[in-house]
Amino acid sequence: MAPGRALRRTLVAPLRRAFAGRGRQLAPERGAGSREAAPGRVSRFCPPRKSCHDWIGPPDKYSNLRPVHFYIPEDESPSEQKLRELRQETQDWNQQFWANQNLTFRKEKEEFIRSRLQAKGLGLTAETGQKATLNAEEMADFYKEFLSKNFQKHMHYNRTTRSHILTF
Repeated sequence: MAPGRALRRTLVAPLRRAFAGRGRQLAPERGAGSREAAPGRVSRFCPPRKSCHDWIGPPDKYSNLRPVHFYIPEDESPSEQKLRELRQETQDWNQQFWANQNLTFRKEKEEFIRSRLQAKGLGLTAETGQKATLNAEEMADFYKEFLSKNFQKHMHYNRTTRSHILTF
């Protein structure tokens, strides 16, 4: 047996026991359905029902952030509940912001590439049938322009993130 497999087997049983709590649940995902950039849930990831810990899922398809499924203890105090809800709201807000930002980035990037290729008299596909691309210097123009155009939006995001953190 490979050394990696033996190590995994020695770790899996204790982890299963650690996550086999009773009377506990994970907080449901909230706010994911209201996302304009990406319909549906943030992620299909679903931790075990008996888990007694927060779980971090795989990166979201649209925001590239890893969603957190928050654990709700059986004897959660009102202050713990408020903290968990603030954390969930902050996560939902971050997911929404980055999903929208990434969607805007992709659209503007495709538009930039299309316009530059048209200016050169080229189509969207090269002679070989592959998608036509621009070189690094040409793309640097796009990145600089995009960051400059979205500077205020990112500054507002940073300020709002700090206010969310200070709320905790």
